[in-house]
Amino acid sequence: MLKERVLSAIVLIPIAFALLYLGGWWFAALVALFGLVAGYEAYTMLNRRGYEPFRWWGLALILGFTVLPLFTSHGRGLLLMLTLGVMLTLVRALPHRSEAPATDWALTLAVALYLGMGIYYAVLLRLLPRGLWWVLTALLLTWITDSGAYFIGTSVGRHRMAPRLSPKKTWEGTIGGGVTGVIGACLLAPWLLSLPLAQAFVLGVFVAVVAPLGDLAESMFKRQCGVKDSGHWIPGHGGAFDRIDSLLFVFPTVYWLALWMAG
Repeated sequence: MLKERVLSAIVLIPIAFALLYLGGWWFAALVALFGLVAGYEAYTMLNRRGYEPFRWWGLALILGFTVLPLFTSHGRGLLLMLTLGVMLTLVRALPHRSEAPATDWALTLAVALYLGMGIYYAVLLRLLPRGLWWVLTALLLTWITDSGAYFIGTSVGRHRMAPRLSPKKTWEGTIGGGVTGVIGACLLAPWLLSLPLAQAFVLGVFVAVVAPLGDLAESMFKRQCGVKDSGHWIPGHGGAFDRIDSLLFVFPTVYWLALWMAG
């Protein structure tokens, strides 16, 4: 298991960072790949629970959210995408012959918005003037927070944080991960983003709060669907949904912080 995780990381990380460095359509393609695979995994989980979401319509909407920032950063573009997404998927639901077409429509839209909006902000963040460094900082702080939570939780964790959603997640691990994330922000953000220490601290606190919430949100989804991993797309790492769950909360948060700190 550990060998697979290391080999996967050795192969994928250089490719991911190369596409992040290139930005534009290259980075959007990387984000779209993860978003579409994660969406496919989410709809597959729902199928196994007896639901019948409109998989390909949802994936098309996720793809639309991914490429939208490359054409316009204006709020009207996002509003148009949301409006079309709601209306077109509702029209698709009209001839649907399942026992609960309204539920299937709602789940189609919910997954598309959940994943699509998170990766929309990833592309939007990369398009900022210092977008490369903002995205890199968001990725590193999420990894530091998650890693700190894992190692501290497995070492000294005793008090379950949300046993109904994630039996292994503990308060000790979450708090420890938050502390490591804040320390990481105070060390990295002044160097990568030239942020004052106070702003770096604020950035670290926000990431430390929202990253575990993103993880719990996906855990809730998997728990209801009765699965441990969303898929097996990445050897040793589970599915794409498992890899981006925290980032779906982190990217929107960091984007708005970036705007505030730049202004």
